[in-house]
Amino acid sequence: MSAARTGYDGIVAAVPVTVPYQRYSKETAHWWIARALKELTGAAGIKPSEVDGFCVSSFTLFPDTAVGLTQHLGLTPRWLDHIPFGGASGVVALRRAARAVQAGDARLVACVAGDTNHVDSFRRMLSSFSRFAQDASYPYGSGGPNACFALLTDHYMRTYGARREDFGAICVAQRDNALRNPHAIMKKPLSLQQYLDARPISDPIALFDCVMPVAGAEAFLVMREEDARAAELPHAHIRSTIERHNAFPDDPIQMRGGWAMDIGELYGMAGETPDRIDVRQTYDDYPVIVMMQLEDLGFCEKGEAPEFVRSHDLTIDGDFPHNTNGGQLSAGQAGAAGGYIGLVEAIRQVTGTAGPTQVKRAETALVSGFGMINFDRGLCSGAAILSGGAP
Repeated sequence: MSAARTGYDGIVAAVPVTVPYQRYSKETAHWWIARALKELTGAAGIKPSEVDGFCVSSFTLFPDTAVGLTQHLGLTPRWLDHIPFGGASGVVALRRAARAVQAGDARLVACVAGDTNHVDSFRRMLSSFSRFAQDASYPYGSGGPNACFALLTDHYMRTYGARREDFGAICVAQRDNALRNPHAIMKKPLSLQQYLDARPISDPIALFDCVMPVAGAEAFLVMREEDARAAELPHAHIRSTIERHNAFPDDPIQMRGGWAMDIGELYGMAGETPDRIDVRQTYDDYPVIVMMQLEDLGFCEKGEAPEFVRSHDLTIDGDFPHNTNGGQLSAGQAGAAGGYIGLVEAIRQVTGTAGPTQVKRAETALVSGFGMINFDRGLCSGAAILSGGAP
């Protein structure tokens, strides 16, 4: 049995930053992270020397880690973390940074995720992503997650009666949202017919079920509410968070994630229920994972997500605003920054600073993460509920 966790009273997230994505880049991950840090400190009106906590996520930073970056960037933090958890990195960074500030180990934590995308860097990363990848998948021609998620998608379709049109509804809605996001890589409208006619990648997955690797960075600050108010920074209150690794290891096929284990704590800690959430940002490396999150996070029962997306409008102006910046499926996946994109957008939404993607009366937001695809499943999952706060 685990003890009840204390809340995050008085700790906030602020200054959401996106460094505009590029399809390919000659710059290093170091450059992208440095650019994000520069924009972060500039927007907050502080000097880099005032950042005494630093949290980093990146896949292409090798051979450096967060500690190496401190020298590259001229930082002298008293609290440091490196979080290599892929799509769950943003939520995990938020949790750990908030606890550091709450405990007094740091006063101002910069959470930054960034990666480059050279012409061949994605293939090289997949070849050595994990020991499972090196030994059991890459040598047999299955170097990335497409084949794994094709199997998961096929099983989900057979088990719950999902159709490709149902997955397409998610992709089409997110493309509609992305057209209002100036940072999104995908700039052309996507119809359901275009989705269905797209070239196959790994049956039943086709082109628009897959994210596009890009270079880019995302970042935010974690601090005390009193400091955010003193600096007149719009900020998001951290209502609750959950984190789980290697959930349900005995499931032969992954049809649920760690959210299902901790959903009670997520909503109980926040004093909310799924129907009171105004905007949702789920991790979207593939549409089937979006459906898993809709179910495991309590928006519908297990196996009901196909019918749920048929009966709801997932666009910014719809009755169920979801992945309002287009998500990774239409904005692009900037490596580990893909684990931050939803959280950064959630902070913007509840602080009323999302601009063209702003949802009306977005007072509460739920963001979820999922990452580290190891052979046949994702190992890391997390979620957070945020609410708005005026300067």
